[in-house]
Amino acid sequence: MELHEKKLKIDNPALVQVLGYNDDFLQLLDKKFQAVVTIRGNNLIVRGGSNEIRSIESVFKEMSYMLNRNRELKIEDLVSIIEIIDSDKVEKRKHDSKSSTTDHNVIYYGLKDTIKARTPKQLDYYKKVKSSDLVFAVGPAGTGKTFLAVAMALEALKENSVSKIIISRPAVEAGESLGFLPGDLTEKLDPYLRPLTDALYFMIGPDKLKSMFEKNIIEITPLAYMRGRTLNNAFIILDEAQNATITQMKMFLTRMGANAKAIVTGDITQIDLKEKNNSGLVNAVNILKKIEGIKFVFFTKNDVVRHKLVAKIINAYEKSNNN
Repeated sequence: MELHEKKLKIDNPALVQVLGYNDDFLQLLDKKFQAVVTIRGNNLIVRGGSNEIRSIESVFKEMSYMLNRNRELKIEDLVSIIEIIDSDKVEKRKHDSKSSTTDHNVIYYGLKDTIKARTPKQLDYYKKVKSSDLVFAVGPAGTGKTFLAVAMALEALKENSVSKIIISRPAVEAGESLGFLPGDLTEKLDPYLRPLTDALYFMIGPDKLKSMFEKNIIEITPLAYMRGRTLNNAFIILDEAQNATITQMKMFLTRMGANAKAIVTGDITQIDLKEKNNSGLVNAVNILKKIEGIKFVFFTKNDVVRHKLVAKIINAYEKSNNN
């Protein structure tokens, strides 16, 4: 998608005042659109795709109209405006494709590509996340566990089902330690969190991601930093959960607050803990599998969607371990 930047003048002083007083309006726009929206004085600066720039321009025109008509502007008004524009875009997509059927495999319309469930198991994963507040996704690398979890979190944010996304993972890697890595804490943690930021970069772009980080709409944090928190109205992802200890896993799962949704992903064949029998993921699969409301998805090498060699590599290592 080619990115453009457009500066729009807000002619309505009352709208400028409302936007300057209440940041909730800009936060909602951040959740609903891929484009980055910035207010500077009475100028609106929008950076993104040309279609979204036009949509945001329409949103602000409607906001100005409603403010003049009603003498006030509520966040519910903006939600209604966006819903109308979204429905118009859906109808346009249907017309453009000359089809009235909906692609139920679509998870999220990303910046660079449409994120879809590409295998039956991925579609099962998507359906279970939609219907349950806690889902465990277990399986080998390349099956889309983390990538789709991020896409589903962004979808929930855009649909206003949650107000923020929190992504976490244990700071444990084979043969490495934080203490031996160069730099301050942020620089030390970057290698551990990079796979998560890579997925977000792909789906929403660096400018949008930076804006959502700054507004605390998206948070990426090491698992150890989750202790003591209660996470309300949030979509929470625990990645590489096989490297969480049993105590850490219990701590993470009990962070869920009101209107929270969580996905736990991991590969039990890639445990980097010194005591492998202390894996919180293995323990959770064993003791939580019969609890109503918790769903499990088990991927295999047949579900790998990366390079075709990845499945063959996994298969070769499995055969080697069995010999």
